[in-house]
Amino acid sequence: MRFLLDDEQRAFAHSLDALLTAADTPSVVRSWGAGDHTAGRALWSRIADAGVFALAVPEAYEGVGPLPVELAVAFVELGRHAVPGPLVETVAAPALLTEPGLAKRFLPGLASGETIATVAAVNDSYALDGDAATTLLALDGGGLRLAPGHGPVRTSIDPARRLTRLEEDGGELLATGPQVTSAAAHSLTWARLATAAQALGVGLTLLDKTVAYVKQRSQFGVPIGSFQAVKHRLADAKVALEFARPLLFGAALTMDPADVAAAKVTACEAAYTTARTALQLHGAIGYTAEYDLSLWLTKARALRTAWGTPGECREMVLK
Repeated sequence: MRFLLDDEQRAFAHSLDALLTAADTPSVVRSWGAGDHTAGRALWSRIADAGVFALAVPEAYEGVGPLPVELAVAFVELGRHAVPGPLVETVAAPALLTEPGLAKRFLPGLASGETIATVAAVNDSYALDGDAATTLLALDGGGLRLAPGHGPVRTSIDPARRLTRLEEDGGELLATGPQVTSAAAHSLTWARLATAAQALGVGLTLLDKTVAYVKQRSQFGVPIGSFQAVKHRLADAKVALEFARPLLFGAALTMDPADVAAAKVTACEAAYTTARTALQLHGAIGYTAEYDLSLWLTKARALRTAWGTPGECREMVLK
């Protein structure tokens, strides 16, 4: 099936692309990875002003959503520009905070960008960018609480994804019981959709950068892009990314957990395949951290297992 964005959705994507292009995101990513969040927070505010976080928040709480298709459009652009920060976690958090009292307390801040959220299960997983987030949401058994703090920051395969354990003891208990389990499952669906869209954007940029590079790099007196083997590798990457696109937007329409899991594994595997192709065709320069390509290479690898490994997503599809 072929999904076409309408004029408003395309204009939204173009406006985000222009905003992020002007922001010089590679320098923002490097500063964020070094622990300096100043430029990243400024960019976060501009993204919020563009309405990205409001897409996951209902209108009753100063949002414009929930609008999963538009959210997918936005996260493709965020992935294309390798924007750092707990973006996925911030748009997944509203699904955990559906109780009216909690929604009134937290959702307006999430929509406006004043609140940066991260989410993790204590004793089970790391929270992303806990040192930058203002709201640390910890899932502990059947309860949801505000974590009082976080442990030491650990590096990730993607330097811009800074990982921390959330503190287990203390903190305000926000909700408990079966409704938390149900909300956590719904939040996971939103997180996987946003991750899939982000991965698709990462893959598209990797492909664009590689196509441009093989037109410039020469061997035997001709551009390597003229070699049949190189064309085949790039064509395979292009097909994988284009196959992921309808799965992503189809899943955004249904928001069925199995559909979203299928989109997540397909988009992330396509981005990972494209990353391997990009690395091979760039040669030695592709391995250097100073070269901007590395910002997308490492992110493609990290997103592959974020919010569900390929095996976990395939299991969800096959249930």
